[in-house]
Amino acid sequence: MDNETENKIIETIKTKKYIGVNELASIIFMSPSSVRRELSALERKGLVTRTHGGVKIIDSNNAVPNFVLRSHQNVLEKKIIALKAIKMIKEGDVIFLDGSTSSYFIADYLSEFKHITVITNGIDTLSLLSHHNVNAYSTGGKISPENPSALVGHYAESMIDSIHSNLAFFSCQSLNSEGVVSDCYEEENEIRKKMIKNTDKSVFLCDSTKLNRNSAHILCGINYVNAVVCDKDIRPNIKCELKTELII
Repeated sequence: MDNETENKIIETIKTKKYIGVNELASIIFMSPSSVRRELSALERKGLVTRTHGGVKIIDSNNAVPNFVLRSHQNVLEKKIIALKAIKMIKEGDVIFLDGSTSSYFIADYLSEFKHITVITNGIDTLSLLSHHNVNAYSTGGKISPENPSALVGHYAESMIDSIHSNLAFFSCQSLNSEGVVSDCYEEENEIRKKMIKNTDKSVFLCDSTKLNRNSAHILCGINYVNAVVCDKDIRPNIKCELKTELII
């Protein structure tokens, strides 16, 4: 399945919440048999579940979202943020990228830089960087039991502690009205804390779907980071005075 077809199917199902195969086929101009093959592939990836001739997105309030599903959510906003964020990068920079899908989108644009070094705990991000021939290092560590697309733990943290970067790009699941940044993955927050500590400039990638939300594990306050890159102005959504640099 090509990415365009996959994105079209997922966005249609997200809009409808639940949709029959024949209706989906008519909307995306494919035969029902072709749609069934595509849905089988998406089901193997853990993105959708099929029931009685229809299909819906796997989306439980009690479940943490997997990387593949998150990488298909808010794609336009994440690309816009990535394009703004890479303007901060200079040739020769050393860059931290966390295991978030927002950082993954940044990685997709790094082939235009010839002399940068990237350190990441994102398994999918590392693979993408290798395709773009970017000089990249894995943090090492164990595969997160919560998010199999990220490396976490003592070895990963020690690797980050041994390096000082010019920029650290990261994202989190939530930013509440008090300006608290939080995420559903506890061990990934420990990686982010190390990245923020060991960089000249920490940059929070915050698409507007993260606003007015809370997650279980607090990372930091919004003013603890050096910059926030957004797809829209976040100031009306937070009560505290925003003192960090805002890029919109």
